[in-house]
Amino acid sequence: MKISAISTNCQKPYFTSNEKDNSGYENPINRKTESKLAVWGSIGGSVLAGATAAGIGSCFIKSNAPHRAMKLGGIGTVVGLVLMALTLPAKLYDTKVRAFTREKEMDVFSRDRELKANIMDEVNKEVKNEDIDLDQKINHYATVQMANNGNGMLIKGA
Repeated sequence: MKISAISTNCQKPYFTSNEKDNSGYENPINRKTESKLAVWGSIGGSVLAGATAAGIGSCFIKSNAPHRAMKLGGIGTVVGLVLMALTLPAKLYDTKVRAFTREKEMDVFSRDRELKANIMDEVNKEVKNEDIDLDQKINHYATVQMANNGNGMLIKGA
């Protein structure tokens, strides 16, 4: 087995992010998509209810009755439209409220991650600075880690 030194041709690990501008953040929650999904869900539910009503109606309408298929289709259509008219506004409202809540939660989560990344970048710069003594570097790093893990509180006096 031959052990050799790492040459300058090998890639060195780089742990900090190259992106300094995080202002291009886009929230993944899209209200229009959420409302379209609610509409399609309501349409699917009303079609299912209409088909079920038509199936139940087929038990009551005799098989040799004139225009049986049109009657069953009419029953299914009416039940489906009534169900959609009753449930769609509530589903749209509920979807808007849930999308708004999830949007705000994602904003808080992303801003928290961005803030932690900025603090860790500052601590990383401080560690690389040779003018700062080792005890202060260790103290700042330990304070950030305790705050990050939720084990302590960062309290600074004036």
